[in-house]
Amino acid sequence: MRQRTPMEGRGPVAVLLSPRPAVVAAARRAGARTVVVAPDPSVPSDREGAERRVRADWRDHRHLIGAVGRLEAVRHGRAAVFGFDAAGALAAARANEELGLSGTPAAAVTALMDKAALRARSNTLHPARPVSFARCGRADTLPFVATLIGYPCVIKPRAGADGEGVRLVHDEAGARAAAHTYPAITDLLVEEYLEGPELTVEALSRESRHRILGWSRRLAGPHLTATGHVLPVALEPGTAEAVRALVRGVLDLAGHRDGPSHTEVILTARGPRLVEAHARPGREEFSRLLRAAHGTDVLALTLAAGLGLPEPVHSPRAAYAGLRYVDFPPGHRPDGALPGIAAARAVPGVVRVQLEIPPGATVRRAPTGGLHHAYVLATAPTAGSLDRTLDRAAGLMRPADRRIRQPDGFA
Repeated sequence: MRQRTPMEGRGPVAVLLSPRPAVVAAARRAGARTVVVAPDPSVPSDREGAERRVRADWRDHRHLIGAVGRLEAVRHGRAAVFGFDAAGALAAARANEELGLSGTPAAAVTALMDKAALRARSNTLHPARPVSFARCGRADTLPFVATLIGYPCVIKPRAGADGEGVRLVHDEAGARAAAHTYPAITDLLVEEYLEGPELTVEALSRESRHRILGWSRRLAGPHLTATGHVLPVALEPGTAEAVRALVRGVLDLAGHRDGPSHTEVILTARGPRLVEAHARPGREEFSRLLRAAHGTDVLALTLAAGLGLPEPVHSPRAAYAGLRYVDFPPGHRPDGALPGIAAARAVPGVVRVQLEIPPGATVRRAPTGGLHHAYVLATAPTAGSLDRTLDRAAGLMRPADRRIRQPDGFA
C-alpha cells in the first residue's frame, strides 16, 4: 500500500504563488494547509509555516499545471491556487479553471486589468456625467489626444498595476515630454483628471455578492504619488452608499463573481468615480492597515472563502491607523538607515516598520508608481496623535532628517 505524504488526507490546501510571508501566515490563521510554488521558494515562507515547497516557474502555465496537478488535494478538489499580485492573480485564475478548482474567473481578472474597457463599462453607471477618455496607440500622437481630452489629464498604460507608467500632464509641453517616455508603438489610455479625495476599497465576493471589507483614505503626494494611507474615513451616509454601489457595479460589469478585489475611487464633486480595480487584495500594507484599525483580516478572509473554510474569528478593534511611506535618494544604502529604523520601531504606537529594499542593496532610482522603499504603520487613539506618531517615526528613517542641515547650495 502506498504511504501517504504528510499533507494528504487532511484539510483544504492553499497553493500560493511566490507568496510574501504575510500571506503564508494568513493561511495559517484561516486554518489552511499551504504549498508554496515559486522558481526558488523563499526561506521566509518556511518560517511562517509553509508545509511544502514546489519549485516551478508558475509564470509558465504548463509548468504550473504540471507541478500543481500532481498534488492529491488538487486531484480531489480540496485545494485552490492563489496569487496576490497582478501576474499571480491571473496565473491562479487560469490554473483554477483548468484544474476544476474554485476561484475568480480568468475572464474577470482580465476584464479588470483592461483599463480602457473597464472605463467604458463604469461610465454606464453614471451616463449623465461620464469620465472622458481615449485610447492612444502611438506615443507621438499623445499631445493631440491629450488636447482632445483637455488639461490636466492622466496618461496610463491600458494594462498595468501599482501606478507604473502613470503620468499627470498639465499642458501640451508636458504631453510632448511624456510621449518620449513610452515606446513609439504603445497602448495607452488618456483620461480626464479626477479631482477629490481618493479611497482604496477592499472587497470580497462570493457568488456575485460583494462584501465591502473596508476602505482607507489615500494621502496624495506630488505627480499622483501617495505619501500614505489613513483610516477610519468619515463619509456622509449617502456618499458611503454611493461608493459601495460604484464598487459593486464595477465588479458586476466585469463579471467578478468570487474572490477578492481592490478598487480605487475618487470622490469628485459630481460623485464617486472609478480610478481602477483589480481582482486581488491591495498590497500587503493595506491588509495590515485594515487589520490594525478594526481587526478585518483581509488575507485570511480571502483564503478561507476560496477554500470553503469557516471565517476566521474576528477580533473587533477601534483605532485610528495609518501608514506613511518612506523613500531614499538614489545612491543611498538602506543599511545606513538601520539605526533610524530601529528608533522608528521603538516609537510608541508604531505597529510595523517595513523595509522593501534587500539588505546591502543600493538605491538606484526614485520609486515609481505605488512602489516605495519602506513604510511605517501605526495606531493611535486620535487622528492628531496618529499624525504625530507617523511624522516622528518616518522622520527618524529619512537620511536627510538625521544629518546636520547645511546652508543652501552647500555641496
